[in-house]
Amino acid sequence: MASNEKNKILEIKNLTVKLPKRADREFAVENVSLDIFRNEILCIVGESGSGKSIMSSAIMRDIPDTLKISSGEIIFKGKDILKMTTKEINSLRGDKISMIGQEPMAALNPSIKVGRQVDEVFQLHQLNLNSEQRKLETLKLFKQMGLPKPERIYNSYPHQISGGQSQRVVIAMALACKPDILIADEPTTALDVTTQAEILRLFNDLRNLYDNAVIFITHDFGVVADIADRVAVMCWGRVVEEGKKNKILMEPQDAYTKLLVDAMPSLEALRKPKSKRSPEALITVANLHKIYGKDENQVHAVNDVSFALKAGETLGIVGESGSGKSTLAKSIIRLVEPSSGAVTLNEKDFLNLTGNELVKARKNIQMVFQDPFGSLNPSQTVEYMITRGMMLQGIDRSTARQKTLELLEKVGLSSAALKRKPRNFSGGQRQRIGIARALSLGPDVIIADESVSALDLSVQKQVLILLNQLQKQFKMAVIFITHDLRVAAQVSDYIAVMEHGKVVEMGKVFDVFNNPKDNYTKKLLNSAPGKNWHPPRLSPLEAKKIAKLVSRE
Repeated sequence: MASNEKNKILEIKNLTVKLPKRADREFAVENVSLDIFRNEILCIVGESGSGKSIMSSAIMRDIPDTLKISSGEIIFKGKDILKMTTKEINSLRGDKISMIGQEPMAALNPSIKVGRQVDEVFQLHQLNLNSEQRKLETLKLFKQMGLPKPERIYNSYPHQISGGQSQRVVIAMALACKPDILIADEPTTALDVTTQAEILRLFNDLRNLYDNAVIFITHDFGVVADIADRVAVMCWGRVVEEGKKNKILMEPQDAYTKLLVDAMPSLEALRKPKSKRSPEALITVANLHKIYGKDENQVHAVNDVSFALKAGETLGIVGESGSGKSTLAKSIIRLVEPSSGAVTLNEKDFLNLTGNELVKARKNIQMVFQDPFGSLNPSQTVEYMITRGMMLQGIDRSTARQKTLELLEKVGLSSAALKRKPRNFSGGQRQRIGIARALSLGPDVIIADESVSALDLSVQKQVLILLNQLQKQFKMAVIFITHDLRVAAQVSDYIAVMEHGKVVEMGKVFDVFNNPKDNYTKKLLNSAPGKNWHPPRLSPLEAKKIAKLVSRE
């Protein structure tokens, strides 16, 4: 790693970006100074709203029109990016400084083959190349990215390749002109653990190959543990701590950094299944299948899955994207109808219920969805969303309203939330509303489908604690679906590992995580970011004190 003046490639000096009036604070980025060096990965860490992405957009001179850079300098090769002409900045973007976003599909045109899209980068910045040369350079890049069958990828549309392959194509686009600086804004957040591990290895290899600087923005300290050389922690627009990776991860000094590190879940299984189990299962799934297509085009999205859960137990379901986790959840709750098999809910054959019987039974199994933004109707108030289900079950309006108030209190929201709509809440608050809605009918079983994946670390920790408390209080069985093995280790009594629609391993979480039998399970565990890092923990009292301190800031 090179961290000296000779290898300094970018210098951010006292950068301040002003927010519009009536925002929750005055500045999106406040007085930030950072040095960026060649052949170094600098991880920028912080929660939503910390200013990470705005700072990176400022480097690209591409901040939203509602924001204003009020002061500071961004020096690249002796020139201030903030004072460059439009022509100068356009020639800089994509050539000397490139950026990779979180969602690869948003960066790719769905109507143009992916090879052609990379060709266009060469066409724009390397005018000396003809069409055949551009194609050869693109195929060469695809090979460097570890893409299988580069020619096939070249001639594919974005929807014909996987999420991991799409992200590699986007990285190839960013690297086409061999930029001096590569900015990666949460590039692995939407990927499963094995693909994530591959992409992280790729970033490390590429910085050595191209001798460039990488600014890697993330909220995941596991990712930081795997690839960072240096770390800068941002909170409310300010850099609150900066230093070498090991120092930040093992000996954080700032209160906010300590809180973030403490919120990082561990791969060590915490829950031990109860020695005394309830005599009867609340839900039993037997030989469940969901098949799409016919004959030779058949796809077994769910293939012969069986399990049983009793009151107070949590089954964590893990696996890569496409393994069948979400289809299994939807099949159990009948958002899609299973092809065969049985689901017994409170000793009733749930799959064969119809009409009023099905309506009545549905109150006993509820779902908390992944996206707290998309799962709530933006035009409805919180009161309407939560009371509606109860009133459809025959509960009068007054009783439903009173119960809604009680539920909001249980999930940490005040009565003021009743008349507000989803846009008035943060992501964590919206997920709490989703949980309250799921609990409103007093279900025996909750299915949580990636319910914390879109949340910041501290909010994620709060929601997981809340779910655990509510589970104990209401004696529910929970089916918890996640691609995050760390989260699964914290919340689960039992683990089911899915691959290609089948459960390849199932058992007590402690046994599966500490002594996996199936090679696929071993692969998942070995791919978990930061698997060898054990976060230093705060005492509950210390965590509470620091949380109060940070909230005052």
